[in-house]
Amino acid sequence: MQRRTLVQSAIATLAASALPAFAQGTWPTGKTITYLVPFPAGGTTDVLGRLIAQQLGAALGTSVIIDNKGGAGGSVGSEIAARAAPDGYTLLGGTISSHAINVSLYPKLGYDPIKSFAPVTLIGTNPVVLVVNQASPYKTLKDVVDASKAKAASGGLSSASAGTGTSQHLAMELLAYKSGVKFTHIPYKGSGPAIQDVIGGQVDMMFDTTIVAGPHIQSGKLRAIAVTSSKRLASLPDVPTVAESGITGLKDFEVVSWQAIFVPAGTPAPIVDRLHSEIRKILAKSEMQDKLASFGMAPADMTTTQIAAFQKAEVDKWAAVIKAANIKAE
Repeated sequence: MQRRTLVQSAIATLAASALPAFAQGTWPTGKTITYLVPFPAGGTTDVLGRLIAQQLGAALGTSVIIDNKGGAGGSVGSEIAARAAPDGYTLLGGTISSHAINVSLYPKLGYDPIKSFAPVTLIGTNPVVLVVNQASPYKTLKDVVDASKAKAASGGLSSASAGTGTSQHLAMELLAYKSGVKFTHIPYKGSGPAIQDVIGGQVDMMFDTTIVAGPHIQSGKLRAIAVTSSKRLASLPDVPTVAESGITGLKDFEVVSWQAIFVPAGTPAPIVDRLHSEIRKILAKSEMQDKLASFGMAPADMTTTQIAAFQKAEVDKWAAVIKAANIKAE
């Protein structure tokens, strides 16, 4: 009888030691946390991820490393994250493209933007800005539209993006749809390489976030043509909105991108809550608020429930836009 009790006790001890760390209340255990960025280095999601990762690692007492997995407008990295173990050791930098737009563009997306993930934090929102290189002859949106009309037979002006389905791509498609002007979309695997080709003159123009385009505008390598917000940005007060262009069909034009952090669906609620709390503390710091403001981003303070509702509304909104504009994945 005593032997049986000892055996049962040993089995119970082994079973307890095999339980996931979060079940024992010890997460994180010191194991490295991977912050997946579904775009190449240099883009908005990458820049924000690196700003957050170091401070998050310090707050949790472990390392948080960035792993760039770009491709298909954020879909490649997002699918990898969706298949990761829901144990708190995989984070994903989700965006308007990967978690609101792509589901309406790709018929065989390898994940469900809502069902495959649990939202952790909405980092912030920001419009995109239309830029051309410093040597470009185009100085206004009317210049851009008129030049593209003149080149309609050859597909119009070329416009780069971080990939099919990204906010950069959708902004260009909306501009084409609402103005009745053709543009040629040139998709890249991220903002970094795309904007370099605009700077180099290989591509005529690009819509991108102020996080990526801002430094190049300030250095004089790029010229800002218009912003897609409803009002001018404090960081770019001399740059008009698309709606201010006076072009027929663009009176109510607005595109606002957003950045968020997700974990695989099934990640225990205590871990999601801890991550939400720690990341909100990081984003609330004055230096981070100043950094976001310098990027032209508006901070967003939502609960995880509110983020889920916001994301659902975004999925529905962009599904309608994509259908109306007859946008197809390339």
